[in-house]
Amino acid sequence: MVPEINYWAVLLATLSSMAVGAIWYSMKVFGKRWAKLARVDMDRGGSAVVPILVTLLVSFITAWVLAGSTYLAWDFYGGGYLLAAVGTGVILWAGFTAARFITHDAFEGRPSSLTVLNIAHELVTIVIMAIIIGVWPPIGTV
Repeated sequence: MVPEINYWAVLLATLSSMAVGAIWYSMKVFGKRWAKLARVDMDRGGSAVVPILVTLLVSFITAWVLAGSTYLAWDFYGGGYLLAAVGTGVILWAGFTAARFITHDAFEGRPSSLTVLNIAHELVTIVIMAIIIGVWPPIGTV
């Protein structure tokens, strides 16, 4: 079975990820705290073009996988498409993103408050992506 995917929803979800990151890590929200905990020198200069392009690419992949997984979950379990999207997003976040962050950060000796800050960002990002994908299902599915 090939999952049905609404690529417009995937593109919008990708852009939402960029917006959430820009807000979350802004200096007025969590940017100063993140920089301190991650020991990032915000005055070092340099271009952010490459990291932004990488983030855009991996955000697209994340949205695409979430859209496909949502379709498969919805097709298997039934119910509402939005609930399938949010439920799938939270489960994938917990099982892959949060679990991997916690493991790597523990071995790297990163502060637990940094881990919480980063996995919370990922949860918000995934939930917003899931809402977009859930309210805009592929044509003919719902």
